[in-house]
Amino acid sequence: MRLARHMAAPIVSVDSMQVYRAMDIGTAKPSAADQATVPHHLIDIVEPEDPFTVGEFQRAGRAVLASLEDAVIAGGSGLHFRSLVDPLEFPPHDRAVRHDIEALGHQGAVAGLLAADPTAGDHIDLANPRRVGRALEVFRLTGETPTQRRQTPAAVAVRDYEPQIAHASIGIDPGELLRDRVVARFDAMLGAGLVDEVTRLAPRLGETARQAVGYKELLGVVDGSISLDDARAGAIGATLALAKRQRTYFRRDPRIRWIAWDDDSDVRYRRVVDVLEEAGVWTS
Repeated sequence: MRLARHMAAPIVSVDSMQVYRAMDIGTAKPSAADQATVPHHLIDIVEPEDPFTVGEFQRAGRAVLASLEDAVIAGGSGLHFRSLVDPLEFPPHDRAVRHDIEALGHQGAVAGLLAADPTAGDHIDLANPRRVGRALEVFRLTGETPTQRRQTPAAVAVRDYEPQIAHASIGIDPGELLRDRVVARFDAMLGAGLVDEVTRLAPRLGETARQAVGYKELLGVVDGSISLDDARAGAIGATLALAKRQRTYFRRDPRIRWIAWDDDSDVRYRRVVDVLEEAGVWTS
C-alpha cells in the first residue's frame, strides 16, 4: 500500500482466491478503506460458484495491465504472477474430452499419449494421472504434443525467464518467523468471523473456491465432521505447506531480488525502494 501510494500506481492482485466475491476474511482481502485509497484490480471479479482458470485470470489481468501506465503487482500465486508478466500459454479445456480420457483409465491415457508422442515421458511425469490426462486432452484439442509445445518460442522464453512485460521483482522472506506469522494471521481471521463467513458461503462455493485454504478445512466444521480445533490445525498446516511450495516456486526465478523481513516497516520499505532504484524502475 505504501509503495503504491508513493508511486501513485494501482495495485494488481495475483492472489488466486481474492478474485472471488464475498470471500473476504479468509483471503485476507484489502479493506474497503484501503481499496478506496488505492485502486485495486483483479479482486471481486468472479462469483464463488464459478470456476476461474489461470488462463481466464491471465486474460483479465493482461487487459488490466494494458490499460495502466504503472502498477504494483502484489501477492499470491507464483503461477498467476508469471501468467501476467511472462509468455505463458494456457491451452483450452473441454469437459467432454476430459470425460472420455478419464474413461480410458490411467494406463489407457498413458498409452494414448505415448502413441501420439513417444518422448512425452521426457517432459511430464507419466505416473501422474492428472498430468497425463491433461497432456492428452491438450493434444486432442490442439493437435500439439508435449514435445512440440516445449519447443515453441514462448515455451523457451518461459524456461529462460524472459519476461513479456518489463518489471522488477521483489520477494520478502519471513524466514523462521513464517510459522508464527501464519498462526497469528489465521487466528486473527477466526477472530474476525471467518467461521461465520464460511457458513454463509458454504452453499455457494464452487469446486475451485471450496479448495481455498481455510475454507476447505472450515467446511468440515460447518457440516459437523470435524472440530474447530482440528480445522484450525489443518488450515495452519495447509498454509505452511502452501507457503513452502510458493517459496520454492519463486526461488527458482533468478529475476527476483530477495530482501530479509524486518519488523520495522520503514526498514522494509527502504529496502524495497533501494531495489527499485537499483533496477532503474522508480526513483523515490
